Amino acid sequence: MSTRADHGDELIPRPEQTPEALRSALAVVAPGRLPEMRRTKDEAFAEAVKWQSLGPVQSWVLAWARDIEIARRPDLSVRHARAKINLEHEDPAVARTALRELTAVLDEAMEAVRV
Repeated sequence: MSTRADHGDELIPRPEQTPEALRSALAVVAPGRLPEMRRTKDEAFAEAVKWQSLGPVQSWVLAWARDIEIARRPDLSVRHARAKINLEHEDPAVARTALRELTAVLDEAMEAVRV
């Protein structure tokens, strides 16, 4: 795998949107989330079979691609963490600002991974 210096401010290159590529990327940028990824993958595949639709699997891929995009980019990761900290702030204005920032981060990451 390449280094951070090879990709500017990205910790790793953006992975392909396949379950194995996403799992490999997550193992590097957020290994503690691997059990969550496995669990949600199993749920998505079970729903796909139940509904006879690939929709749940496609949603799973996009959600994890988005989360990995945030984790692999320090700029997004820092903004995401700060926003989450302030979501339940006692000052409603601070909490609203945090919610707007969290939404902006999620939107930016999703836009980056949509192909």
